[in-house]
Amino acid sequence: MRKITVVAYDAQWPEQYEAERALLQATLGQVIYHIHHIGSTSVPGLAAKPVIDILLEVTDLDELDRLNAAIAAIGYCARGENGISNRRYFTKGGDQRSHQVHAYVAGDTQIRKHLAFRDYLITHGETAARYAEIKRAAMRASENDAHRYSALKADFIEHHLRLALNASE
Repeated sequence: MRKITVVAYDAQWPEQYEAERALLQATLGQVIYHIHHIGSTSVPGLAAKPVIDILLEVTDLDELDRLNAAIAAIGYCARGENGISNRRYFTKGGDQRSHQVHAYVAGDTQIRKHLAFRDYLITHGETAARYAEIKRAAMRASENDAHRYSALKADFIEHHLRLALNASE
């Protein structure tokens, strides 16, 4: 069973992302349109679960699906849409998850949402600090229930995502 932990920002996270970005690019090649570091580990100074979130913009989901064996060879488990339509989700590290990849076709609205929220937190330090407090409280209250952990953060994320999307227009 995975244990939910929120830790202080680690200056190694950008380097870990870059190493994984290069590995994914080498493995998946031309199916990738663009790769982004997203999630809390992409926000300097923000406490986070120590899992590197990666957003892939791909040319075609069917083409990506044909590469599942290649992505498995570099340690990822393909989880299909995993509850979000038109996404492909991959995890690495089993119960000690180290990376997760969210893949969408270039132009999908989810891409804009992920990037807008990340950029909003980067430029709004007080909001990021409040988010860290909410994540720590959610970690304590969730008792390692990932769905509950997410639910406890949902209102904050929804509110600030709306602000982020409005700011990015």
